[in-house]
Amino acid sequence: MGRALALVRELGDRFLLYLPLACMAVLALGSYWVVRSVPAAAIPTAPRVQQHVPDYFMEGFAVKTFDANGRLRSEVRGDKVRHYPDTQWLEIDGIRIRSFDAQGRLTTASADRGLTNEDGSEVQLMGHALVVRESAAKAGEKVGPGMQYRSEFLHAFLNTERLKSHKPVELQRGADHFTADAMDFDNVEQVLQLDGRVHGTLVPTPQR
Repeated sequence: MGRALALVRELGDRFLLYLPLACMAVLALGSYWVVRSVPAAAIPTAPRVQQHVPDYFMEGFAVKTFDANGRLRSEVRGDKVRHYPDTQWLEIDGIRIRSFDAQGRLTTASADRGLTNEDGSEVQLMGHALVVRESAAKAGEKVGPGMQYRSEFLHAFLNTERLKSHKPVELQRGADHFTADAMDFDNVEQVLQLDGRVHGTLVPTPQR
């Protein structure tokens, strides 16, 4: 009886001795099972480079924008339009534009091809670009002459009423005529800047 009690006591001591090792072994097996059970993480792939190709096109395109009072602010039309998702710009063949300033004065534009952002606030005109601003009078002043701008490239910012070009331009203001290598016109401030080789012909206003 004493021998059996001593054997049980020895087995208990061995059990307590190896218990930490057994627990570590169980934990190790459990960790291995968890690792094997969890799906392998997806291997990161390089982001796909978006190509400059149109994702849709339309024919007989037209888009209008309005001011806060519901009055027509601008209208852009074209024979065919292509949308490029990488730049969010529209390329328009045979572009035609009508735009009204704060006083309701009409400005029209046309070109062989145009680029415009989606809200129509910025337009680049390329190939036989022509912008015509009709004559109008300010309060208490006489009617001012209309203006025409011609170039192979004109960049119009409709919201800020600004027109720029880094290519040769031709301007007609009433009977006056100007040419320059570059131009920056601010319609709000009524400031016209001509750069490069500038030539002008001023026609005196007839006296009445």
